[in-house]
Amino acid sequence: MHVRRATAFVVLLAAALAVPASARVVRFVIDTKTSPAFGGATFGSAGQYETLAGRVFGELDPTDPLNAIIQDIHLAPRNANGKVEYTATFFIVKPIDMSKASGLLWHDVPNRGGRITIVDAEKAFGDVGISSGWQGDNAGGTDQTRTNNDWVKVPVAVHHDGSPITGTVLARIINPATGPNSAALFVQSNPFPYKPATLDTTQATLTEHLHETMTGVVTEGNTIASADWAWAHCDATTPFPGTPSTSEICLRNGFDGNKLYQVVLTARDPYVLGVGFAAFRDVESFFKYEAADADGQPNPLAGKIRWSIARGVSQSGNFLRGWLHLGFNEDEARRQVDDGMWPIIAGRRIALNFRWAQPDGVLELYEAGSEGPQWWERYEDHVRHLPTRGILDRCRESRTCPKVIEHFGSAEVWELKLGIEWVGTDGKEDIPLPHNVRRYYIPSTTHGGTTTPAGTNLFDFVPNNPNCPGNKWGTGALKGNPVPHTQTVNAIRVHFRDWVMAGVTPPPSLYPRLRTPDGDEDDHDRGFRRGDRDDDDHDHGRHRGDRDDVRNLVPPTLAAMGFPTGIPQLRDVAPHAPQAATINGADEVPFINPVLDYDWGPRFNPSDGSGIPTNFPPPIKRVINMMVPRTDSDGNELGGVPVVLRDAPLGSYFGWNITAAGFHKSQNCDYTGGYVPFAKTQADRIANSDPRPSLEERYKDHDGYVTAVQAAAANAVAKGFLLQEDADALVAAAQASQVLK
Repeated sequence: MHVRRATAFVVLLAAALAVPASARVVRFVIDTKTSPAFGGATFGSAGQYETLAGRVFGELDPTDPLNAIIQDIHLAPRNANGKVEYTATFFIVKPIDMSKASGLLWHDVPNRGGRITIVDAEKAFGDVGISSGWQGDNAGGTDQTRTNNDWVKVPVAVHHDGSPITGTVLARIINPATGPNSAALFVQSNPFPYKPATLDTTQATLTEHLHETMTGVVTEGNTIASADWAWAHCDATTPFPGTPSTSEICLRNGFDGNKLYQVVLTARDPYVLGVGFAAFRDVESFFKYEAADADGQPNPLAGKIRWSIARGVSQSGNFLRGWLHLGFNEDEARRQVDDGMWPIIAGRRIALNFRWAQPDGVLELYEAGSEGPQWWERYEDHVRHLPTRGILDRCRESRTCPKVIEHFGSAEVWELKLGIEWVGTDGKEDIPLPHNVRRYYIPSTTHGGTTTPAGTNLFDFVPNNPNCPGNKWGTGALKGNPVPHTQTVNAIRVHFRDWVMAGVTPPPSLYPRLRTPDGDEDDHDRGFRRGDRDDDDHDHGRHRGDRDDVRNLVPPTLAAMGFPTGIPQLRDVAPHAPQAATINGADEVPFINPVLDYDWGPRFNPSDGSGIPTNFPPPIKRVINMMVPRTDSDGNELGGVPVVLRDAPLGSYFGWNITAAGFHKSQNCDYTGGYVPFAKTQADRIANSDPRPSLEERYKDHDGYVTAVQAAAANAVAKGFLLQEDADALVAAAQASQVLK
């Protein structure tokens, strides 16, 4: 007995002492502990939860091939041990009594620094959550002086002689306020992260853009003379040339709010942002595998984590796709980090691992992120003539590929350039899915779906006109799309846990495709079986899927889509939309945001999205044609998973909206969906020349609508995309609604 205890002690001691050689988190500190958290609430059999907020201090071996892929790591300062250091924040959510934990860890990727807490359903399961920093540009949401956000402090690259590195970058000002006030440079919602090497305006070029199309055709205005602008803050009381600033521009004659302003400048001190990939890897590796840090401080999760799933939404999901593609699901001890990976509404790779990267970008003009393979399986890039590659290449070589579930909505197709992931750059064939990947498309939905405000009935909810979420983009002319993702995500969560923890196969992939998949059987129509196991391997892109899934990916033309003409609200907000968008080949109102093949210069590696871009603005070599889902006669999309509000519709739900005013007036409202309700009665419909049947013509009365909701809910439950408790709640909400009352 004493020998066994001594042996166990030696094993634990060896594990603790081995940390510096295996997990690159050298030490960690807990800055804040809240126990119990969440107001003392109890969650299922797991009981009460606590939260631990802190920082890890890590170091990377720049010569390790797993780290050497990080752009400029060879130019990062090193410590006395020859290692590159970083600091990253973390936020742990865990049961107070870890004996009640499920063994599953959700590792959430913060979006622009926003700290994430696992949802109540995951707490009820006894799951553990970690949110940890990866974005190191120290701007806005990733400002390292803020609390309650997550960031990583990465080194700044310098020349080997210690002198600063400089280079050309591009920044833009969209929809500035008209008048004498200065304007700050922004990327999406965060400040532009780089500073000019000099405030001498003769060393930069500031131009006006009068108009831009989504195909990259620019109508330029004047180039502003260097004497007529300044790097400065100014306003009505501090006129031009204002007070010197490295983040704002002041114009002698003030800004014109109808113009876009673009500055090409020489910046200094590039962050080694790719260190964020390694930091995310190492935080999870430490808390999943190690007993203690190098100082002997015990890991609060030690021995309690058996499985882990990395999860990211939008920008954060793009991070995960790039993270996996570059090989970061393998730690320095050559262990697999994540068992599962869930990129959510994320159809590209994050623009992170190149010099002067701008990870906040969302693929507006001159923003990177669609370079290289966006698809999982190895596939040829026929149009851009890049090597045959796939996102899983590196993890396959190291045998560290996770199980992957990805899901999307319509906005990702129309505005966030998702389409090439499904069909490549030539759009001629469906790219097969590997057996470890499931793909689910939530049709006719906005980015992330709409969350109904507390106390509001989903079926009575009429959203406001939304703000277009880009860089001061504007406001949508249509009401916001109300179709939610929440209930579908609840079902996917259960499937993913079962797949990772017990090997229970999720439903087959379901998304629009170019043609009928091969195979004699319709896997989806013969029913989803909860007992199916991984060895079935029935999802190689060959199953037929739901019958609505057949031949439902088409060119963006009215005829191919089956999109209805004459919807009155569309005539009111934009006389030419969507009938005369790129849907009809016109350039004036481009509703599909295409992939642009940029020439970033000879030092940029487009396959990996790494290197050093040198062309600003980058020439556009070609515009890549996109594909979109086919629609029914209401304009609602076909070919995705069943969703109750989509299948018992109250209107037409679009993945696009129309910008009401400003520089992008009558163009796509960035990545926001729109909604046009049906008329209530036949008389209303006829009076407005609406081609779509009214609510009364569809459902007759309130009870008829409730019956339609019941049928839609039953179908979604049967096919595995709705939990029974959510179905019951939706039917109850329909009964309590005012629809046709």
